[in-house]
Amino acid sequence: MLETLDARLAQAHGGELGHLDFLQVLCQDEIARREAVAFERRLRKAKFEQQATLEGFDFNASPKLPAAQIRDLAALRWLHAGESVILFGPVGVGKTHVAQALGHLAIRQGANVRFAKTSRILAELAGGHADRTWDRRMREIVRPDLLILDDFAMRQLTAPQADDLYELVSERQGQSLIITSNRAPSDWYPLFPNPVVAESLLDRLINASHQVIMNGPSYRPNKRPKNPTGRPSNG
Repeated sequence: MLETLDARLAQAHGGELGHLDFLQVLCQDEIARREAVAFERRLRKAKFEQQATLEGFDFNASPKLPAAQIRDLAALRWLHAGESVILFGPVGVGKTHVAQALGHLAIRQGANVRFAKTSRILAELAGGHADRTWDRRMREIVRPDLLILDDFAMRQLTAPQADDLYELVSERQGQSLIITSNRAPSDWYPLFPNPVVAESLLDRLINASHQVIMNGPSYRPNKRPKNPTGRPSNG
């Protein structure tokens, strides 16, 4: 409470605060400070690529995007129900921005979030097989309330990768995922070497998810730095 004590004492001496008001406001200051510190800690642990928010997303840049559906997801009812979200569409339409923005909203509500490229998660688990820390690594990945897997289904999976994904999705049963992909979910099945694993994993994942088709022109040109003429830079 020391950070705001002098200011509140000055208000009290000036007659702006009574004794009870002084104590209440001082406690509120400390609660707000602790909440801000906890928020910043959760934000750091999420490891976002950028501090993306829905407030900072330009829906007008692509009228084809399902803005109403995305704004409905911003209410986070799916997170409280332990459901998942799949954002898919061509490169550059803003899938990763929206995924991180939904994660940012979840952090604001007190959730623990982790963002990672799917390839990075698979590499972590592969390293766990090599040094016998697989169980510990899996527990750490499963722990967050919301796990965001970016660039899912980019390429053909090996059998160990497919098995690790199966274990990950199984362990997170009842916990939310956000998945971004350049491929439609129906196109994920051939990427798995074992059709039985693919069927079991993807049916469970897809059927319990809100699917958002993101289409339209690339969102990235709108984020390029502008040159002095006001036109986007080609760099």
